[in-house]
Amino acid sequence: MKISAGLFAALTGCSVQLATAQTYPTKPVRLISPYPPGGGTDATARIIAQALGDQMGQQVIVDSRGGASGRIGTEVAAKAAPDGYTMVLGNVAPLAILPGSGMKLAYDAVKDFQPVSLIATSDYILTVHPSLPARSVKELIALAKAKPGALSYASSGNMGGPHLAGELINLLAKVNLLHVPYKGNGPAAVAILTGESQLMFGSGPSVVPHMDAGKLRALATTGPKRSITSLPTMAELLPGYEVTQWYGILVPAGTPKEIVTRLHKEIATAVANPKHAQPLVKLGTQPVSTTPEEFSALIRSETAKYGKVIKAAGIAPE
Repeated sequence: MKISAGLFAALTGCSVQLATAQTYPTKPVRLISPYPPGGGTDATARIIAQALGDQMGQQVIVDSRGGASGRIGTEVAAKAAPDGYTMVLGNVAPLAILPGSGMKLAYDAVKDFQPVSLIATSDYILTVHPSLPARSVKELIALAKAKPGALSYASSGNMGGPHLAGELINLLAKVNLLHVPYKGNGPAAVAILTGESQLMFGSGPSVVPHMDAGKLRALATTGPKRSITSLPTMAELLPGYEVTQWYGILVPAGTPKEIVTRLHKEIATAVANPKHAQPLVKLGTQPVSTTPEEFSALIRSETAKYGKVIKAAGIAPE
């Protein structure tokens, strides 16, 4: 039986793709973390890197590229070869907030990436230094109104989730909290501990250890419902308030579909395994997996949402 050249090429292509998926990875994989150590993104990156490395039999190396609210590391990932050996742990700031702001970026959050899966979601925790005479959000707002411009909040960087969390208080409560950006949630937490700023919206890894040690006081969480039973949500006092963080794996656009499918399967297995899920829970996050299509839809909807918040708050992109 004769096989046409076209059919032969198609069959050969399928065989090569199948072989690629079955043998991948054949060398260490790089996972870019676009934030410095000490915050939620870096901590999450190290947990998922260990999990994927254990499952796939190849080391997954975390490459920390912090700065500019995730722009630097995200740009590096966007320009990487689409061969499955570079991934990035994306979050709301570089993938949704910055694009929604209208800021000129060196990457396109939609066109330059192929989403693989979410890994975890979490709320931010509003914390203050214990010396601040505010034990509730109501008292904090009253203090801010009594001393306009006197209170500052530290954040992980301009246009990051914690920045928007503070601006949303300003918008809804009609106060004037001053924003002081740092290069990540870890450095921002240090600023609160040393008294450089009075409050912050921190990720679990950046503030929970200090809360447990009595060095920071928690007032509320930023999600739509209580995630820490002892703390109220911001929305309980300020209706319409909601700012959440999410973490997910993406690869450069053009990465072979078979590799994307393999990575998606490995991530779903990892977050369903208590051995890997429990460390994520201890960070104050909720482990989760999604399809690439669901993750892509989330990025688009969050971009539109934060674009509206930025415009209403009158925040000018850098």
